[in-house]
Parts: sequence; structure tokens; C-alpha cells
Amino acid sequence: MRLHQLLLLLFQFIAVVSLAQVPNRYDVVIDEIMADPTPQVGLPNAEFIELKNVSGRSLNLSGWKLSTSSSVSGAFPNYILPSDSFLVLTSTANVSLFLSLGRAIAIPSFPSLPNEGTVLKLTSKEGITIHAVNYTNSWYQNPVKEEGGWTLEMVDTKNPCIGISNWKASIDPGGGTPGRKNSADGVNNDITPPQLIRTFSMDSVSIIALFDEPLDSIAASILSYYSLDNSINIASVIPQAPLFTEVIIKLTTPLQKRTVYTLAVNQVRDCKGNIIGSYNKAKAGWAEEALTADIVINEILFDPRPNAFDYVEFYNKSNKILDANKLYIANRNTSGTISSIRKWSETPYYIFPDDYIVVTEDVLTLNKEYLVQNPSAVLELSSLPSFPDDKGIVVVTNSQGTVVDEVSYSSKWQFALISDAEGVALERIDPAGLSQDANNWHSAASTAGYGTPTYKNSQFKLAENSIATIEVSPKVFSPDNDGYDDVASINYQVGEPGYVGNVSIFNSIGRPVRYFVKNALLGLKGSWNWNGLDDNSQKLPIGTYIIYTEIFNLQGKKQQFKNTVVLARKL
Repeated sequence: MRLHQLLLLLFQFIAVVSLAQVPNRYDVVIDEIMADPTPQVGLPNAEFIELKNVSGRSLNLSGWKLSTSSSVSGAFPNYILPSDSFLVLTSTANVSLFLSLGRAIAIPSFPSLPNEGTVLKLTSKEGITIHAVNYTNSWYQNPVKEEGGWTLEMVDTKNPCIGISNWKASIDPGGGTPGRKNSADGVNNDITPPQLIRTFSMDSVSIIALFDEPLDSIAASILSYYSLDNSINIASVIPQAPLFTEVIIKLTTPLQKRTVYTLAVNQVRDCKGNIIGSYNKAKAGWAEEALTADIVINEILFDPRPNAFDYVEFYNKSNKILDANKLYIANRNTSGTISSIRKWSETPYYIFPDDYIVVTEDVLTLNKEYLVQNPSAVLELSSLPSFPDDKGIVVVTNSQGTVVDEVSYSSKWQFALISDAEGVALERIDPAGLSQDANNWHSAASTAGYGTPTYKNSQFKLAENSIATIEVSPKVFSPDNDGYDDVASINYQVGEPGYVGNVSIFNSIGRPVRYFVKNALLGLKGSWNWNGLDDNSQKLPIGTYIIYTEIFNLQGKKQQFKNTVVLARKL
């Protein structure tokens, strides 16, 4: 046999062996999705997904399947996908529309792709999960393009684990790039370690740990990487396909109700090898049904600013672990019947004792309008019940329909000296006080941005104490931007809500140099920072200054304070 014949046989043998190899996870990735083809921009009016072979070798896709959360396709036909090439998958009825654009095959029973999102899973004939994505319409990151006609494109196919940060709407004028390199193609290195987000329990001996990105399934299955306090031993850990963002942790001894545990995870890594860092702990426990007054309505924004949205905050004042998946927000109709019932969360989400949780229609807008100290404590609902600007009723029920808390609010509950209450939240003063007592509610302080979603209210009741204090720190400050004592902090604390404050600054001969604060609605504590400038933003000379503070409320209580501070500068 001649040399060229031997070489030919050798190449054929290598090709056969290569194609016979069992594929690995991420050998092929889903890199483009057309879930909503209408209105058409330029592509065929048909749903499709695109695959890219990133394995470095040709692969036979025979017997592979594509599935969504609700359906599974038929087996793929015999098809050799060359290395570093693209392939469009679509239905039998639509495949002819894509043949002119590049490689395309018809998939029996091609699953429908929901516009709002689903888990898309690609599996080999051996049952191996090759790639899975849990896309949502928020992945477009473009409110116009998410309305239809544009594809979702993966940015960096070398980082297939990343979710929304590695996907965006196509920027190709035709609406997408089936059969060729994505218009969004680029380098998007994953250097961020995975984070343990939260946990919930299926029963007293099973904990589900949720992570913010897919894990390396081998590392995530190592028992010694997990630990639970209170002498609870772990029997096994099982990463969950297809996304591997969840791990089932089986315990040797049962969890006790009304006990908060801490789960710690070490050494697990994501599919790029980034090892989990400081965000490796989460509370755990066993949830109970919420009963009357276990969780209370704590803050209501019913009159938002233009283009903003209502929100309602709740506070778990019980010693129970509650589940947002079994709680509902509602209102009452004109006949007094509970209506417009909305579940807080479609998946388990635990609310531990002393936790705050907020429901709203738009998380991004909430973050723009207010300081949100704990973004993970905000649940976005597709819609809230109607809460009118003048008066309305907020109702919370459990899964049995029992009313847990209820507030019939009125705009008249807002602080009387606020000329425009738009964007001002009503805060509960005392969580243990009566929900329907108007005196237990007050407008959020202006010093807190008129709202405190996800953290303690600015009007939260302190221990009985009618004494107000004003302190200035430091006593000597030098506003020279050297990072040391550049501002003088004027710190206040009052014993009850409803105070208004004015602050003026005078020089050593009693001449006013700065009208610093004018009719500010105070919280129970807060501060202002003075940078040493006058009303015209001009530097003031060195010397001693008097800070005069006046506070008053509508009940006629009034106090004045004089504090001194020295303004120094380098000579």
C-alpha cells in the first residue's frame, strides 16, 4: 500500500475516532436565540436558535435534543458540525427560510421559545447536558428590542456560564446573525467568583443552596466544601443539572423550627475556575406559615414620582422563618372584598426574623429613586395591586387566605408641612404598634431621601426619650481635600418623629455666612456635612464658626442649639 493511501486511511481513522468521542459539557454552546421574531426587522418570521461548535473538533449531533422548561424536541438527525462553525436549529416548516443564510437543520418537534424566557437545554444522545441557558427578556438590555424582531446574542463563547452579563440584543441591522459570527461578539473574561445567594429547605433534612452562576459540577459535589453550624452534619451534596446553580444538601439530623442556621461554602468554583470568595455564607432554616401580625406592612409608597412605581416594604417581627412564596399582597375593592391578589415570589424566598423585604414593579427604578441598602431583599412583581394616591388599602395574606396584616392608609397621614408628598413614603413608627393607627405612621425623612426601602425606617421608634441632641464632629476641620477631616458633620438625634430642622452658620462676629438647612423633615437621627463653603460656594477664612440649629414640630415643641467648630487650613 502506498504512503498516500496509508495517510488517507489514517486521517479517516482519526476522523471516525474523533466523531465517536463522547462530547463534553460546553463543546457546543447556544450562542443566539430568536424567541420573538415579530415585528420583523430583517430576518425570517420564525423562531430559531444558533449553535457554535467550540470543541476544536467535528461533532456528530445525531440523537441530540433541545428542550425548554415545558417541552423536549425530537432527536436531531445525523449531522456533522465542523469545528468553529455555526448551525441554525428551527422547525421543519421553517428550515427552508434559513438555508440561504448558512448551515441550518430542521429539528423534529422544535420547542416553542417563550418570549419572556425559559431554560433552554442542549443534551447529547448520551444524556449529557452540553449547554443550558436560562434567558429572560431582560437579557436584551434594550426595552425597544425586547419587543420583538431582534435576537439575543452571546458576547463571548469562551465564557458560556455567564448569564445576562454575557448576552445582549443583536446590533446587526438585520436583527440578528444566524449562520455567522455574532454582531455582539467580543472578549468578556469571567474573573468574578461565584456567590452563595440564599437558601431554602424542601423538608427538615434538605437544604437548597442557590448560587449566582453555574458551578463546576465536580467541585460543587465535594462534601467537605460545605458546613452548617449548630452541630448539624451534612450527609451529601448534589449539584443540580442543567444549570448547576443549585446544590441539594442532605443533612444527617433535622433542622429545628425557629432556629436560624448559617451555611458556609468554601473552595467551590465556577466553570471558569474562579473560586468562591467572601460571599460564601447564607442563612438557612425551616420556614413556617405566617400568621396574623407575624410580618407587618412597614412602609408604603403609594404616590410615586413621574415614571416611578409604588413599593411596599414588610418587616418580619416574629421569631419565625417565613417564605415569600406563601405570602400575597392585595387590596380591597369597593365592596370590601379582598382583590387583585399577587404572590410575592414564584419560588421559595426566605424572610428571616428582623428581615425587611420590598415588593415593587421595577427594581431598576427603585434603585434610581431611593437608597436601597439590600438589593437582594427586593422582589419584582409584574404588577402590584392598585394603591391610589389619596387613600387605599394594603392587605397581606398567607397561602390559606388569612389576613396577616392590613393598612387602610390616607394621604392625610403625610406630614402636614410637606407641600408635595409625591415620592414620599409613609413609614411605620413602631412595628409593634397598631397597623391602623394614623399616629403610628409618618412621612419618611427628607434626610433619608423620603424613603428607606430594605432597611430600618428613618422614623423607627426609639426608646422613650424626648431629649434632642446636636453634635458637631470633628471640632476642628480642614476642608483642603487631603482626605483628613475635610468636612464637619452635624449629627442630630430626636426622641420622636415629626420634627423640622433649620441650620444656619455664623462667623465669630455673628454675621451669617451660610443658610445651610431649610425646613428639612428630620428622621429620628441623621447628619449633614459642611465643606467650609459659604452660600456662594466660596471658601471661608479660617476661624471659629457658630452652627445654630433650630428644630420644631406641629405640637409646638421647639429647641435651639449652638455648636462651635473651628475651620483650619494649611498655612
